[in-house]
Amino acid sequence: MYPFIHLGPLTLGTYGLMVAAGLLCGFAILRADLVRRGLHADAETIIGVTGLAGLAGARLYHLLEDPAEFFAHPLPLLFSTSGFAWYGAVIGGFVALVLLARHYRMPMLLMLDVCSPAAALGYGVGRIGCLLSGDGDYGIPTSLPWGMSFPNGLVPTTDRVHPTPIYEFLVALVIAHFLWRVGGRAVLLKYAAGRVFAWYLIWTGAVRFLIEFIRINPRSFFGMTNAQAASLVGMAVGVLLLVMFPARGSAESVPVREPVARKGRMKTGGRAGAKASTR
Repeated sequence: MYPFIHLGPLTLGTYGLMVAAGLLCGFAILRADLVRRGLHADAETIIGVTGLAGLAGARLYHLLEDPAEFFAHPLPLLFSTSGFAWYGAVIGGFVALVLLARHYRMPMLLMLDVCSPAAALGYGVGRIGCLLSGDGDYGIPTSLPWGMSFPNGLVPTTDRVHPTPIYEFLVALVIAHFLWRVGGRAVLLKYAAGRVFAWYLIWTGAVRFLIEFIRINPRSFFGMTNAQAASLVGMAVGVLLLVMFPARGSAESVPVREPVARKGRMKTGGRAGAKASTR
C-alpha cells in the first residue's frame, strides 16, 4: 500500500490524489451530459462547489459518528486529513446542488439527474484512494484468492481481507454506465426529471447496503451500520421518486441552446425563394 507519495520535499496523500481524479472524471461526464441536454450551466463551477461541499460534509459526518471523541478533541480531529464518510459527502453535495440549481434557475430534480452519473463514477474512482491508502475501508477476513492484506496502510492489518474498495469501484462503473443510458433515454423520450436520480439512490443504496455486510464498520441501528440505515432511506426515496414521476411524464421546461440567427444577404436568382445564413 502507498498511503503517501514522496516527491523530494513534497508529500502527497494517495487518497487525496484519487479524490481529485474522481472529481476530474466526474467533470468530464457532467460536461458531456450538460451538452447533450443543451443546458446552460458551468460544469467547472458545479464540480468545484459540490466537491468542496461533499468533502466538508463527509468530514463532519465522520466526526459526528462519535460525538464524544469529537467534542473531547475538536480542533485536532476537525483539521485531520483522515476520516471521511460517504453519506456525509452525499448530504453536503446535495445541499450544494440545491443552491446551484437555484443559481442556474434549473429545476432541482433536473440538476440532480445531470449530476448522478458523474457522482457514481467519481465515487468509484475515489474508492481506489481508500485501497491505496489502506484507510480501514477494507472488509472482513476472507480465504478467497483475491483477498488482500494492508500491513502498511493507515489502518494496518496483516489478515487477508475483502478488498471492498475494488468491489465498489467495479460496481460504480456499471452504475455510472446505466445512469448515463437512462439519462440518454430520458432526453430522447422527454421523461420527467427525477428518474435518473431515483435510480442513483436505489442502486448505490443497494450496493452499499450489501457491501456493509463484509465491512468492519460497527453496528448501531437494529444490527445495521449507519451506512446501511442511510442506504435504506435513500432507496425508499428513490422508489418514491419513480412512483411520483412515471417514465412517460411531461418533461420540465429547461433553457436549451438554440442556434443564434445572424443577418445574411438575401439572394435571388434562378432558385425560388431565399435563405438567410445562420450560425
